[in-house]
Amino acid sequence: MTAELATAALDAALAQVRACQQAAWPHQVPRTPQYPIESMALVDYLRHWASERPETVAIGFYGRDISYAEYDELSDRFAGWLLAEGVVAGDRVGVFLSNCPQFLIAMLGILKVGAVHVPINPLFRAHELRHELVDAGVSVLLAQDDLAALVEEVRGQTPVRSVAVTGLGDMLTEEPPVPVPFGTSGDTDWQRILESPRAPAQPIDPDALAALNYTGGTTGMPKGCEHTQRHMVYTAATATLGNGYQVGEPMVALNFLPVFWIAGEDFGILLPLVNGGTVVLMNRWEAGTALALLGRYRVTTVVAMVDNYLELLNHPAFDPKDLTALENSTGVSFVVKLSPDIREQWRAATGLVLRETSYGMTETHTADTFTLGFQHGDYDLHQDPVYCGLPVPGTDILIVDEAGAPVPMGQEGQIIVRSPSILTGYHGNPEAGAATVREGWLQTGDLGKFDQHGALQYLARNKEMIKVNGMSVFPAEVESLLMLHPRVRAAGVVPKPDARRGQVPLAFVQLTPGDAFAPAELRAWAAANMATYKVPEITVVDALPMTATGKIRKGELFTMTERIVAAESEATL
Repeated sequence: MTAELATAALDAALAQVRACQQAAWPHQVPRTPQYPIESMALVDYLRHWASERPETVAIGFYGRDISYAEYDELSDRFAGWLLAEGVVAGDRVGVFLSNCPQFLIAMLGILKVGAVHVPINPLFRAHELRHELVDAGVSVLLAQDDLAALVEEVRGQTPVRSVAVTGLGDMLTEEPPVPVPFGTSGDTDWQRILESPRAPAQPIDPDALAALNYTGGTTGMPKGCEHTQRHMVYTAATATLGNGYQVGEPMVALNFLPVFWIAGEDFGILLPLVNGGTVVLMNRWEAGTALALLGRYRVTTVVAMVDNYLELLNHPAFDPKDLTALENSTGVSFVVKLSPDIREQWRAATGLVLRETSYGMTETHTADTFTLGFQHGDYDLHQDPVYCGLPVPGTDILIVDEAGAPVPMGQEGQIIVRSPSILTGYHGNPEAGAATVREGWLQTGDLGKFDQHGALQYLARNKEMIKVNGMSVFPAEVESLLMLHPRVRAAGVVPKPDARRGQVPLAFVQLTPGDAFAPAELRAWAAANMATYKVPEITVVDALPMTATGKIRKGELFTMTERIVAAESEATL
């Protein structure tokens, strides 16, 4: 099929899907993107709200409230510190922190000088950290104080020339009114940074590279998705509309999702900021603390795992009066899937309808769909298996076969996405970018289908990808890390079901000839060299099943995993 014929086929299929979607479109969601101000540069939203709503709380952190005026000033001062460190537009600045106000302040300061924000997973171990610092070309790094030793361990092998540290408690000015899940900080660099002169405002190109958000893939170590401030603003604005809000409506969002993660960035940084609202930031989930914060800040919107909502309902301190301001509650079905029974429990306790969140991935800046308007009679929950809803305004989704041709409505196939927030490329890997984005369409590798409304039903990720408590684990990355061990000759990693975490990685490992080597020893090594949620269970095999061309037969590993799970189930009976 020629490129012209392929494009014509996609256009024809899209016209059919759009007609179904428009007929079912909820009245409360606009058909086209809308924005509070004209600018598509994220930093202009902070400056706008600092002028229009200077006293509004932008960030609430365990009782420490940061207004928009202070947010703007502190990020200006961080930008001033970057300038003093010699940072210029295009330089990569890493942020190696768990959830705290300094992350948000640093991110906006980085963007204000036209540098590139590189969020780094604070669960990383040495190999992972070294890879990301080198691959992104990070020159300046803000790190959590208890991660400083790890930074120094790898720094000499990276381009990092300047490191500053901050503690999680550095922004707390008095005894927190709610319990905090961390101790006090020692001597850090944060106060010195905040004493820097404010950087002068400068024009920002919304289409310049603004962030490298790393994601795993089917081969090797994680790749950096290139995103712009335009991507960020579009995502925030359309996710706002998809949740039934008007743009510029000052929501109060409780967020514990890790903000280094693209979903946490969207719901914990971008949505509140673009709308001039408040993020109530938690360093980590704790149901009792969440209940206290819901009442204290009169939270209006929450995104959480479905099992988190069950924790709230079952907590001794649960009181519906603490949730009287809540308007929007969405759940992520990872370990526990949202069901009509769970929805009814939440509705009976709060009067609210618990909905699924959106479909998305790092390459699209996530939040590509919305589910609002399809809860009557639990229609959404009776779809197979996860209902993702309609594409947000300005985004298109199609289902195609292996050849890239659109399939009939209701038939399964690969999900492809076209939107204004798709990555501009993979950093340093144009070949991968060209293979992933074709004629403007992102080839997700995920399986899905449409219902009669043109709403997306998500069927499965690329079946090799693993979800551990909602965190993505890419087998190729774990395999690459395992291969760093001198006794590992070959490794194949597949998902294994787990009642508590949803899935866990299971590594089938072939060792080099030599003395006996226990799986527990390799697992301990893995725990010291990769993020905790990536650490696999280990099964040592004499040889891995291989194809004639030297590739591991993953299908056979899936079969072997099924046998292991069955044997474990029998052993517990």
